[in-house]
Amino acid sequence: MSAGFSIAQADLDDPQTVAEIERWILARPDSTPFHRPAWLKAVARGNGQSAHMLVARDDAGAITGLLPLNCIHSPLFGRALVSSGFAVDGGILTDDARVAGGLAAEVVRLAETWSCPTIELRGGDAPGAGWITKSDSYLGFTRPIAADDEAELEACPRKHRAEVRKGLANELDIRFGSHQSLRDPFYALYCRTVHNLGTPVFPRAMFEEVLDAFGDDAEIVMVSRDGEPLTAVAALYHGGKVMPYWAGADRNARAARSNEIAYFALMRRGRERGCHTFDFGRSKVGTGTANYKRNWGFEPTPLAYHIHAAPGHEPRDINPLSPQYARKVALWKALPKGVADFVGPWIARGLG
Repeated sequence: MSAGFSIAQADLDDPQTVAEIERWILARPDSTPFHRPAWLKAVARGNGQSAHMLVARDDAGAITGLLPLNCIHSPLFGRALVSSGFAVDGGILTDDARVAGGLAAEVVRLAETWSCPTIELRGGDAPGAGWITKSDSYLGFTRPIAADDEAELEACPRKHRAEVRKGLANELDIRFGSHQSLRDPFYALYCRTVHNLGTPVFPRAMFEEVLDAFGDDAEIVMVSRDGEPLTAVAALYHGGKVMPYWAGADRNARAARSNEIAYFALMRRGRERGCHTFDFGRSKVGTGTANYKRNWGFEPTPLAYHIHAAPGHEPRDINPLSPQYARKVALWKALPKGVADFVGPWIARGLG
C-alpha cells in the first residue's frame, strides 16, 4: 500500500487481536456497535455466513482504520460483501483519507477474488470513484435523552405525549434482561410482527448469538399485562447511546400502549446507565415506522449507503419496498404463520 500504512485481514479467531480492535472501536465516538468484531462474528454464526475485518496499521503497527465485513451468500439474492451484515450502519472507520481509499480499494479486490458482485457499505464517508451513494431510501432518528421522565414526556409532541401517559396509567409490568424467560417471548412476538409486515423472519440463532456476544451491552425490555407479553424490544448500548434494534408486539399492544411504554422505559434505562443519546434506528422513507418516530419528536436524517457493483452486474436489491417485491410481500403475508416461520429463516439469513 501507500507509504505510511498497510492493510491486512485481521485474525478474528485470535483473542488478543479481537480485544485490540474492540478497544480501538470503543474509543471512537463515531463508531457503532456494527463495527465491532462481536457483531460481525455473532451475526455470521447465527446466519451461517462469514465474518472478516480489514485493518489498516501505521508503520509502528498502530491501528489507523478498519472496515468490518460480512460475506453474505444466498441462492435467491446472490453474493455480497456487506459492512456490516444485518446492520443499519457500518462502513469505513478512519480519520485518514488515504487509509479510507486504501480500504475501499482492498474491499473491491476482495469482492472480485471472492466472486461477490455487490459491495454495500452502510455508513461512513463516500469511498470515491466507482461507487454509488444512495441516501433516498432510509432515515435515521436520534435525539438526546432528557434529564428525567417528565422532561422526556415534554420532548414528545402533545398528541403522542398523551398516548404515553395513557400507557403509564395502565401500570404495565416492565422487565429487563437477556435470560431465556425474556428471549422466548421476544422471539415469538418478533416472528408475529415480521410476518405481518410481509418479510421473512431471521433465525432465532442470530438473536441468541448477539445477546450472548454483547453481554451487558445488549438486553431485552418486555412489557406485559397480567402475565401476557405485549411488547418486547432487544436493545444495544454503545458509545453512550441506547438503540432499540429489534421489536415485536402482540395484537393487543396498541390498545395497551405497550409499545410506547417499552420505548419510554428504554429512554429511562439509558439515562440510568449514563447514556446521552436515544438512537431510534433507521426506517424506510415513507413508512409507518418513520412516521411513528416523528410522532415521538425525532427529526429524520437521511442515511448514506455506498454501493459498488462489478462490471456487467446490477447491485443486488433487497429492499422490500421495491416494486419488484410488492407481489412477493403480498404472497408472504398470505402464508400461514407456521409455514412462514419455518421457511423464513432460510431466506432471511441470505439478506444480510
